[in-house]
Amino acid sequence: MELTQATVNDLLAQLGPGNGYIYLPSDLDPQDLTDLLADRYGAPRTLVLDGFTDPTVDESRGAALLVPFEDRAVMIRAWAYGDQWVGTGTARDAEGAERPVLVVAHREVPEPLAVAPDEDEDVDWMERLRRITGWTEPAQRPHVDWAEAESRLGTALPSDYKRMVETFGKGAFDGFLDLYQEPWAGLREDGLLIWAGTEHEDRYCWRADGDDPDRWPVVVRSFDGEDLLFDCQAAEFVCRILIDPHHPFTMARYFDTHWFMNYRESG
Repeated sequence: MELTQATVNDLLAQLGPGNGYIYLPSDLDPQDLTDLLADRYGAPRTLVLDGFTDPTVDESRGAALLVPFEDRAVMIRAWAYGDQWVGTGTARDAEGAERPVLVVAHREVPEPLAVAPDEDEDVDWMERLRRITGWTEPAQRPHVDWAEAESRLGTALPSDYKRMVETFGKGAFDGFLDLYQEPWAGLREDGLLIWAGTEHEDRYCWRADGDDPDRWPVVVRSFDGEDLLFDCQAAEFVCRILIDPHHPFTMARYFDTHWFMNYRESG
């Protein structure tokens, strides 16, 4: 079986919109299927590794994907997408042979959280972001030499961005939105500094106007070169795309719980 995105479309159509699973040919590389799904849905969560189920897996984290395999799942990675869970990996069949699998399950889409406890100017968006992601780890980069980085860039940087880097470290929100450790000046000629990006080639920037970086607005440069401006800081922007279903770059339609994937821990 040659794996392409068209093949994936055919397999998902075969499974339908509800609950279903399929064992795939033994000579198929399950990592190839994982990579194709990751290109489509972003970084997955691991539900089962070497036959051991993550103890935090519940209905809000894709437990329905494991039901068809009982205790036969060997490796299952999962994505939440709209009203569907999608999973792939390997499981043992009725004869005990380990084979690649593709599985889907219905997902209840929860009511969205409020963007902020109350809409006023006193919201600490970094603290709100910590709560949204359930982040309880200690600061990941407490000794960043911001003075050196700012000297090299020729400008001070927004304080909420520095708090994000110091709090979360190197990684991605929902395994999708990459937080850069230092801003990238690749669009400097357009007055933009890039602080985050996605696999879909959207670049999340600041319009670096004025001497107060805490007042710089966020600009999203899409893969086709279009710019959209948002009059808010980086931490507020991330909070809103995580849980505001009406935001033009929302992730709230696809994930009911939000997390930060720290690349150091994941590696």
